[in-house]
Amino acid sequence: MNDLEFSEDQRMVRDMAREFARAELAPRAAQFDRDGWIDDAVVQQMGELGLLGMVVPEEKGGSFTDYSAYALAVEEISAGCGATGALMSVHNSVGCGPVLNYGSAEQQDTWLEKLATGRAIGCFCLTEPHAGSEAHNLRTRAVLENGEWVINGAKQFVTNGKRASLAVVFAITDPELGKRGLSAFLVPTDNPGFRVDRMEHKLGIRGSDTCAITLDNCRIPESSLLGVRGKGLSIALSNLEGGRIGIAAQALGIARAAFEAALIYARDRTQFGQALTEHQSIANMLADMHMKLNATRLLILHAARLRTAGQPCLSEASQAKLFASEMAEDVCSKAIQIHGGYGYLEDYSVERLYRDARITQIYEGTSEIQRLLIARELRHYSL
Repeated sequence: MNDLEFSEDQRMVRDMAREFARAELAPRAAQFDRDGWIDDAVVQQMGELGLLGMVVPEEKGGSFTDYSAYALAVEEISAGCGATGALMSVHNSVGCGPVLNYGSAEQQDTWLEKLATGRAIGCFCLTEPHAGSEAHNLRTRAVLENGEWVINGAKQFVTNGKRASLAVVFAITDPELGKRGLSAFLVPTDNPGFRVDRMEHKLGIRGSDTCAITLDNCRIPESSLLGVRGKGLSIALSNLEGGRIGIAAQALGIARAAFEAALIYARDRTQFGQALTEHQSIANMLADMHMKLNATRLLILHAARLRTAGQPCLSEASQAKLFASEMAEDVCSKAIQIHGGYGYLEDYSVERLYRDARITQIYEGTSEIQRLLIARELRHYSL
């Protein structure tokens, strides 16, 4: 998009994130992938730059301007390193978001500035091994005993699970009430009852620590209840719009990096006496990739502007996330095709980018769920 489309603040945020991603992330993304870990110093730098408090207002220690700036920043970070984009998106949306929107004054005083500045990283413990994210089917239980909540259960696919200092944990407090019996809690991860069982070995975004968690007689003060007892489902669902905008931006950044790598390769590589860009089949492929990237950004920014304005945008966020995630796999696949056999080697970034892109069709709601939500909204569509 033309820079005239953006405010000065939005351009400054984007350019800052782009400069950081190109200098600190892109040269080390392959190493993070091999190590299965993002360098702690990099995360600290992101906190100092304000990239980890982008949904938190300045008066509460954050760097919020609007959701368009946030989406632009996530795109740039993800173009440098998809795994770092995952850390940033999850921490902002479901790490900071629940504390900002539902935390008591005491909880916010304790955690919000630490989260917004990256001195503490957040994780979100909803999904369970047997039930996915079905709120009515969760087995984790929280029982109130002598002024303490005692939590027992297991959580799966927890992004930032090993790095996090604070976990937003969902547990059933009133089993007889079904979905209305789900509550949310703030659990410091140094609690002896909070245990990281393992870090998962994944197809992509390997630098992002995805963990299986056990809560074993995890005792926390009664005041650790987040929001109102029984309103856990509302808390879990409340960040879906922002979360999906973030994942859409992540997918866009990964795909853009693959497109740019393919364009550079096609300009430099010759076949039959011509640069690859001079072959019509390759030129058409690149044109399609470029068009899809621009269309995706428009969808994301439309949803982001609605969210900034406080307007409902569940369908728009779902459309952006669905289109971006499926576009990313397609663009990354074409980038490998343009590279030919070299694209299949770890020596070139497109192999990693293809692996990183695949998860975006799964987390924050699968493509099938996004289509279901979009179709449901059509019941109210005005002709």
